[in-house]
Amino acid sequence: MPDELKQEDIDALLKAASGDADSGTLAQQEVEALLKGDIGGAAAGGGGGDPVEAQFPELSGPAASAEGVQGTFDLLGDVRLRVRIELGRRRMYVEDILRLAEGSVVELDKLAGDPVDILVNDVLVARGEVLVLNDYFCVRVTEILSSKDRLASAG
Repeated sequence: MPDELKQEDIDALLKAASGDADSGTLAQQEVEALLKGDIGGAAAGGGGGDPVEAQFPELSGPAASAEGVQGTFDLLGDVRLRVRIELGRRRMYVEDILRLAEGSVVELDKLAGDPVDILVNDVLVARGEVLVLNDYFCVRVTEILSSKDRLASAG
Protein backbone atom coordinates (compact mmCIF):
# COMPACT_ATOMS: atom_id res chain seq x y z
CA MET A 1 0.00 0.00 0.00
CA PRO A 2 1.48 3.34 -1.01
CA ASP A 3 -0.42 5.28 1.75
CA GLU A 4 1.32 3.44 4.61
CA LEU A 5 4.06 5.32 6.44
CA LYS A 6 7.18 3.57 7.59
CA GLN A 7 9.01 4.40 10.81
CA GLU A 8 11.86 5.96 8.81
CA ASP A 9 9.37 8.30 7.10
CA ILE A 10 7.88 9.35 10.42
CA ASP A 11 11.34 9.99 11.87
CA ALA A 12 12.31 12.03 8.82
CA LEU A 13 9.12 14.14 9.13
CA LEU A 14 9.71 14.78 12.83
CA LYS A 15 13.34 15.69 12.17
CA ALA A 16 12.33 18.10 9.40
CA ALA A 17 9.60 19.68 11.53
CA SER A 18 11.90 20.28 14.48
CA GLY A 19 14.87 21.42 12.43
CA ASP A 20 17.18 19.75 14.96
CA ALA A 21 18.65 16.26 14.90
CA ASP A 22 18.74 16.20 18.71
CA SER A 23 15.10 17.21 19.16
CA GLY A 24 14.49 14.35 21.59
CA THR A 25 17.38 15.53 23.74
CA LEU A 26 16.11 19.13 23.77
CA ALA A 27 12.68 18.01 24.93
CA GLN A 28 14.32 16.01 27.72
CA GLN A 29 16.29 19.11 28.77
CA GLU A 30 13.08 21.16 28.89
CA VAL A 31 11.38 18.57 31.08
CA GLU A 32 14.36 18.42 33.45
CA ALA A 33 14.52 22.22 33.66
CA LEU A 34 10.80 22.40 34.50
CA LEU A 35 11.19 19.74 37.18
CA LYS A 36 14.10 21.67 38.73
CA GLY A 37 12.03 24.87 38.71
CA ASP A 38 14.05 26.66 36.02
CA ILE A 39 10.92 27.66 34.09
CA GLY A 40 12.58 30.03 31.63
CA GLY A 41 15.91 28.22 31.38
CA ALA A 42 15.90 25.46 28.77
CA ALA A 43 12.66 26.51 27.12
CA ALA A 44 14.00 30.00 26.41
CA GLY A 45 17.32 28.63 25.23
CA GLY A 46 19.24 30.29 28.04
CA GLY A 47 20.36 29.54 31.53
CA GLY A 48 17.79 31.60 33.44
CA GLY A 49 18.82 35.10 32.27
CA ASP A 50 17.38 38.42 33.36
CA PRO A 51 13.67 39.07 32.81
CA VAL A 52 12.75 41.04 29.71
CA GLU A 53 10.41 44.01 29.98
CA ALA A 54 7.28 43.60 27.84
CA GLN A 55 6.82 46.11 25.02
CA PHE A 56 3.30 47.25 24.10
CA PRO A 57 2.28 49.58 21.29
CA GLU A 58 0.86 52.98 22.16
CA LEU A 59 -2.91 53.15 22.30
CA SER A 60 -4.35 55.31 19.61
CA GLY A 61 -7.79 56.49 18.68
CA PRO A 62 -10.10 59.33 19.52
CA ALA A 63 -10.12 60.45 23.13
CA ALA A 64 -13.41 60.38 25.01
CA SER A 65 -15.12 63.74 24.92
CA ALA A 66 -18.07 65.30 26.68
CA GLU A 67 -19.94 65.26 23.38
CA GLY A 68 -19.44 61.49 23.07
CA VAL A 69 -20.71 60.93 26.60
CA GLN A 70 -23.71 63.16 25.95
CA GLY A 71 -24.46 61.15 22.82
CA THR A 72 -24.46 57.99 24.93
CA PHE A 73 -26.91 59.55 27.38
CA ASP A 74 -29.12 60.57 24.47
CA LEU A 75 -29.33 56.91 23.48
CA LEU A 76 -30.58 56.04 26.95
CA GLY A 77 -33.01 58.95 27.21
CA ASP A 78 -36.11 56.93 26.32
CA VAL A 79 -35.27 53.85 28.42
CA ARG A 80 -37.99 53.28 30.99
CA LEU A 81 -37.03 52.65 34.60
CA ARG A 82 -39.28 51.64 37.44
CA VAL A 83 -39.00 54.22 40.24
CA ARG A 84 -40.61 53.41 43.57
CA ILE A 85 -40.85 55.49 46.75
CA GLU A 86 -41.12 53.39 49.88
CA LEU A 87 -42.66 55.03 52.94
CA GLY A 88 -42.12 51.97 55.10
CA ARG A 89 -42.84 48.27 55.42
CA ARG A 90 -45.05 45.97 57.42
CA ARG A 91 -45.24 42.18 57.50
CA MET A 92 -48.78 40.91 57.86
CA TYR A 93 -50.53 37.56 57.86
CA VAL A 94 -53.14 36.90 55.19
CA GLU A 95 -55.72 36.74 57.96
CA ASP A 96 -54.87 40.33 59.03
CA ILE A 97 -54.98 41.57 55.43
CA LEU A 98 -58.46 40.07 54.99
CA ARG A 99 -59.64 42.03 58.06
CA LEU A 100 -58.60 45.37 56.54
CA ALA A 101 -61.53 47.66 55.87
CA GLU A 102 -62.03 51.28 54.95
CA GLY A 103 -60.51 53.38 57.71
CA SER A 104 -58.09 50.66 58.90
CA VAL A 105 -54.66 51.88 59.91
CA VAL A 106 -51.54 49.94 58.96
CA GLU A 107 -48.55 50.79 61.12
CA LEU A 108 -45.24 50.97 59.23
CA ASP A 109 -41.68 50.39 60.43
CA LYS A 110 -40.70 54.07 59.99
CA LEU A 111 -41.55 57.11 62.05
CA ALA A 112 -43.16 60.26 60.68
CA GLY A 113 -40.36 62.51 59.41
CA ASP A 114 -37.97 59.63 58.67
CA PRO A 115 -36.51 59.73 55.17
CA VAL A 116 -38.26 57.62 52.53
CA ASP A 117 -36.38 55.18 50.32
CA ILE A 118 -36.12 55.87 46.58
CA LEU A 119 -35.65 52.69 44.58
CA VAL A 120 -34.88 52.40 40.86
CA ASN A 121 -35.54 48.96 39.40
CA ASP A 122 -35.79 47.64 42.98
CA VAL A 123 -32.34 48.99 43.94
CA LEU A 124 -32.09 51.56 46.72
CA VAL A 125 -30.35 54.59 45.16
CA ALA A 126 -31.41 57.55 47.31
CA ARG A 127 -33.41 58.81 50.27
CA GLY A 128 -35.65 61.81 50.51
CA GLU A 129 -38.39 63.64 52.40
CA VAL A 130 -42.06 63.72 51.55
CA LEU A 131 -43.54 67.12 50.68
CA VAL A 132 -46.89 68.39 49.50
CA LEU A 133 -46.80 70.74 46.51
CA ASN A 134 -50.05 72.07 44.97
CA ASP A 135 -52.05 69.25 46.62
CA TYR A 136 -49.67 66.58 45.22
CA PHE A 137 -47.28 64.45 47.20
CA CYS A 138 -43.68 64.73 46.08
CA VAL A 139 -40.26 63.70 47.33
CA ARG A 140 -37.23 65.94 47.74
CA VAL A 141 -34.01 63.95 47.31
CA THR A 142 -31.85 64.56 50.38
CA GLU A 143 -29.21 61.83 50.00
CA ILE A 144 -27.84 59.88 47.04
CA LEU A 145 -26.25 56.60 48.11
CA SER A 146 -22.71 55.72 47.10
CA SER A 147 -21.99 52.51 45.20
CA LYS A 148 -20.71 50.97 48.43
CA ASP A 149 -23.93 51.83 50.29
CA ARG A 150 -26.08 50.52 47.40
CA LEU A 151 -24.25 47.19 47.46
CA ALA A 152 -24.65 46.96 51.24
CA SER A 153 -28.38 47.61 51.03
CA ALA A 154 -28.84 45.03 48.27
CA GLY A 155 -27.21 42.22 50.27
